[in-house]
Amino acid sequence: MKYIFYFIEILLVAYFIYVSLYTFIFALASLFYKDKVKGLSSERLKFAVFIPAYKEDQVILSVAKKAISHNYPSDKFEVFIIADSLKKETVEFLKSIEELNVVEVSFEQSTKVKSLNKAFEYIGNNHDFDCGVILDADNIMGDDFLHKVNELHVEGKMAIQGQRAAKNENNTISFLDGLSESINNSIYGKGSTVLNFSSSLKGSGMSFDFEILKNELSKMNSIGGFDRELELRLTRQKVKVYFADSAIVMDEKVDESEVFKNQRKRWISSQYFYLARYFWQGMLAFFTGKFDLFNSIILRNLQLPRLINLGLANMLFLAHFIGVLYFQLNFALGLIWGLIAIVLDFGVLLAIPRKYYNRRLLLSIIRLPLIFGQMVMLLFKLKGANKKFIHTPHRETK
Repeated sequence: MKYIFYFIEILLVAYFIYVSLYTFIFALASLFYKDKVKGLSSERLKFAVFIPAYKEDQVILSVAKKAISHNYPSDKFEVFIIADSLKKETVEFLKSIEELNVVEVSFEQSTKVKSLNKAFEYIGNNHDFDCGVILDADNIMGDDFLHKVNELHVEGKMAIQGQRAAKNENNTISFLDGLSESINNSIYGKGSTVLNFSSSLKGSGMSFDFEILKNELSKMNSIGGFDRELELRLTRQKVKVYFADSAIVMDEKVDESEVFKNQRKRWISSQYFYLARYFWQGMLAFFTGKFDLFNSIILRNLQLPRLINLGLANMLFLAHFIGVLYFQLNFALGLIWGLIAIVLDFGVLLAIPRKYYNRRLLLSIIRLPLIFGQMVMLLFKLKGANKKFIHTPHRETK
């Protein structure tokens, strides 16, 4: 029996060494990120801005109006609202706005991929679009968003992930959701770009070469986590995703506990679904020197949610510390767990933007043990989660 415990301990140590080093290295690299995009390119590419809207009657009207009034030449972009299960009066109002393209869709099982593919069918082959932007139904493009991704596309970038910044931080849950997004921006966005890896895709605030996006989506049937599959497909074709920190999209953060849990359940499920689906491709990528693909398939998807990693690493360190003091456990092993916890904690601290270092962060930390428990419980409720579309509802925020 003791050999089983030794084996489990070795696996845990190996896993947490990898997680702590990955977090620390990418967070440290993010400090050297320099976004030189000015959005001043004289060449203006034409954009199709896609906004899939599934039961989003509360937000889509104001989002649509703001989208068409974006400060980019009006003859160089068009907005496509993909109306899925919207109320009749909502659709009629949208259609009354001359500048909007409204694509009505209906599916037995709705997904973003199906909606986007219908929009491409609506556009057809006779078009003059250079790039396609994907937004969520609650997203608001920040000033010069299209100007900035335009400049990067002109420079030759085929896939771009903008910064999704919090539109709302009205309570502790939405504040921590925004904080988590910012940490992801640092580690999986800025850090990845500095180290010459492909940035992770986040599902919205993304811009692509039009034909590449169309071709890749036409081959997909993702239910959840379409952004993960799209990222893997692009990386496999050596299309690197560039993270543009100054290309900002305002994104609504969840502020209700149940919505938060459902959203995380969807994310975790899709993460491990694509890890299993592409695992052997990822391992082959490592042995053939395709480290960008190995990173996207294996290193990112293998990790447990960050809060669970933080909680477990520090709990295991504390347990070993007590064991060394009172039960004569191995001191070297306790030291290893101490170093793991320190490196992981410090890596996360490096990834947190300065604006979050305030009194509100300290007060929000009080909620972390409860959220940690909820996240752990979600790991036991993932069965079948990636076989159905889990919708995250949005509402109007000021």
